[in-house]
Amino acid sequence: MSIHPTAIIAEGADIASDVEIGPYAVIGPKVRIGSGTWVGPHTVIEGRTTIGKNNRIFQFAALGAIPQDLKYDGEDSCLEIGDDNQIREFTTMHLGTKGGGGVTRVGNGSLFMAYSHVAHDVSVGDRCIIANCAAIAGHVIIENDVHIGGLAGLHQFTRVGCHAFVAAGAVVTQDVPPYCIVQGDRATLAGLNTVGLSRAGFTPEAVTRIKSAYKTLFRNTELGLREAIARVRAEHGGNPEIDHMLVFLEGSTRGSVRGAR
Repeated sequence: MSIHPTAIIAEGADIASDVEIGPYAVIGPKVRIGSGTWVGPHTVIEGRTTIGKNNRIFQFAALGAIPQDLKYDGEDSCLEIGDDNQIREFTTMHLGTKGGGGVTRVGNGSLFMAYSHVAHDVSVGDRCIIANCAAIAGHVIIENDVHIGGLAGLHQFTRVGCHAFVAAGAVVTQDVPPYCIVQGDRATLAGLNTVGLSRAGFTPEAVTRIKSAYKTLFRNTELGLREAIARVRAEHGGNPEIDHMLVFLEGSTRGSVRGAR
């Protein structure tokens, strides 16, 4: 273990033997840090925070602080971070709350750029990129392979589907469907993330099905959303990428982002 002599490690912290901790970092008593993780100088990790393997946490990041939620009453909630993430300068991630299940979760292989914020009870999937100054409010669910541009803001309780792209500066107040691009204030649909789908290895046939579903769901002005979902299910149901998209839309409580009027 390589711990700088100026770092403060509270008694009770569980730190793997090969973790590196830089100058003036502060690690709380309920923190667990997995093998291969590097903690940069002046980082603060507190609360019941569990960090997996091979993460890189850069200077001045603040992980595991109590939520910015006036309903929080000191309950024993936690922050769980997976493996292979990069958490850049001044990123903040907060503990969960009793009202949201008590856990804030971050998956594996994601990049959180400088000044990004992950609020209480948020769930972030795998291989996501959260750009500089993006703000994710409480109870937001972000699925796998999502990209969120700089200065974007996500309203509490919204969801972002897999392989979606949220443009820089977007203000998201409703759910972002899988595979879609959204932009603007308030965010509206701007097409499909075909570049992201190609990079993720989707077959041309799957992309064609997604394009067909997109047109029916979001460009056909003669159908309501329920009727459009039924039509897409009849035409393309049984294909996993389409089934996931339809289940996502049917599970929305805030409604989904639609095209500009």
